[in-house]
Amino acid sequence: MREFTVPPLATPPQAGGLADAVFDHADSDPLRVALARKTADGGWQNVTAGQFRDEVMALAKGLLAHGVRFGDRVAIMCPTRYEWTLFDFALWTIGAQSVPLYPTSSAEQVCWMLHDAGVSACVVEHEDHAMTVGSVVGRLPHLRQLWQLDVGALEELLAAGESVEDDLVERHRLAVTPEQPATIIYTSGTTGRPKGCVITHANLMAECDNIVERYEEAFHSKRGDEAATLLFLPLAHVFGRMVEVAAIRGKVKLGHQPKLSAAALLPDLKTFRPTFILAVPYIFEKVFAAARRKAEAEGKLGVFDKAVDVAVRYAEAQEAKAFGTGPGPGAALRVQHQFFDKAVYGKVRAAMGGRVRHAMSGGSGMERRLGLFFAGAGVIIYEGYGLTESTAAATANPPEQTRFGTVGVPIPGTTVHIADDGEVWVRGGQVFDGYLGDPKATDAVLRDGWLATGDLGTLDDEGYLTITGRKKEILVTSGGKTVSPVGLEERVRGHPLVAQCIVVGNDRPYVAALVTLDPEAVAHWLTMRGKPALPPGELVRDPDLETEIRRAVVAANTTVSQAESIRTFRILAAQFSEEHGLLTPSLKLKRKAIEQAYAVEVEALYNT
Repeated sequence: MREFTVPPLATPPQAGGLADAVFDHADSDPLRVALARKTADGGWQNVTAGQFRDEVMALAKGLLAHGVRFGDRVAIMCPTRYEWTLFDFALWTIGAQSVPLYPTSSAEQVCWMLHDAGVSACVVEHEDHAMTVGSVVGRLPHLRQLWQLDVGALEELLAAGESVEDDLVERHRLAVTPEQPATIIYTSGTTGRPKGCVITHANLMAECDNIVERYEEAFHSKRGDEAATLLFLPLAHVFGRMVEVAAIRGKVKLGHQPKLSAAALLPDLKTFRPTFILAVPYIFEKVFAAARRKAEAEGKLGVFDKAVDVAVRYAEAQEAKAFGTGPGPGAALRVQHQFFDKAVYGKVRAAMGGRVRHAMSGGSGMERRLGLFFAGAGVIIYEGYGLTESTAAATANPPEQTRFGTVGVPIPGTTVHIADDGEVWVRGGQVFDGYLGDPKATDAVLRDGWLATGDLGTLDDEGYLTITGRKKEILVTSGGKTVSPVGLEERVRGHPLVAQCIVVGNDRPYVAALVTLDPEAVAHWLTMRGKPALPPGELVRDPDLETEIRRAVVAANTTVSQAESIRTFRILAAQFSEEHGLLTPSLKLKRKAIEQAYAVEVEALYNT
């Protein structure tokens, strides 16, 4: 199939902006719990729809009092936290535009984005962020104000707005139209300088309202309970912003967690107890890996692995039934599944707070077997696909027919087309307006209403999309063989000890790989085998460890032809990091930078 369309479920608003939902919800049900703020003691304080409206109104007044005007751009540079959502909706209330920045951005990156967007004010969390902005302020002629949250900036703004009339804010809000820009989100910059994607109010409405309509039942743990999600994705990323807006518009209780690490996230999942989460595959991989390590440490690895096998077979049987190709799980499998539900699966669900029954995953591909395991364990993960330019999701698996290993069908209101060269094209109300001040780059990706994504994929007969690679990342060996590295890399990464994998081989005689290790998994592996802790330089030469990694490579190679297979690999002593310029803020590999940084190691792959 070359093209598939799913009609919209939500009617596009003809007037108004994103902030209207805050005021409408407060008018209709002011006592409904809309958000929850984390308290100093680790608990959660509920915020009602009426309270949030009042806070948004008060901050909007403060922004006006400090000179922020309709159409101005204000940058936000901080981790995921309640105040970010408050600023977003206050800015949208007065017709201003937010420009999100990753808190890990370098001074040069900050300078480029603030200058390119013509930002007039910037919100930061703490002194380090303030110093980053301050170091380049001389090159930012439009920047007039810098607000630092941890030294009372919010309180200062609220106090300044006390003399501003509500009517002035209302006039600004009523002047906002769906076609106006809501936010400028900069791309990750894997292939050059980040470009500012102009995302309108209408883009976010089309994206979020159709997702809410399609997945609303999945937001709940059971019929009739509240819907709640804990947002831990970076709000500088389009996926995080989509979650934020969809939660507010869809009346889903929203909490914020600033850190993606399992050590910080898992305790908050237990206390917040979301009913639905949206995450990247990394989170689900970590939950699975932690559960498996715990089982091995308790001497129950055999039981755990058997439970995994049962969960996968159970989910496969359910999948076959959903698509009319099988009767569903048999009696013996159901009995086994019921036994392991108490012994294993319930503990996995408890690690995510105990109420999660559905989740959505995006940002990168998820291994089919991992998705099947979670479905068999009682948490169905709807894998999706999208870009900054498509305001997050363009496709996602539908709740009633999830096809694991694919990124689903177009979300309502979206058409997916496969071009002659295999490139995925997308059309819908969520497709962005273009790149800020860059008509040439815009024309390169927007073609008569279609967004040319740069990704390669296939559509099956029922409209399910499978991403097979990225056009710019295709390797061509010296023998002329084209290789898509992503699938191989993801399969190698499926091994518990592997943190990252990059496949190389452009203009080389064969394909090879660089592999980094997961420190927690390696420490556990050493302990379970009675091996002493080793310095990284010695660890990578451990023959038993090398054998383990070779197994991962061999398993990955079984899915491709011999010419596409990884012939040799090198284990590296350190992970690729954003700090060293080898990852984007959204954790994507910067391939050219990695190959340059590890040029000696790459050469050694072909000289031995």
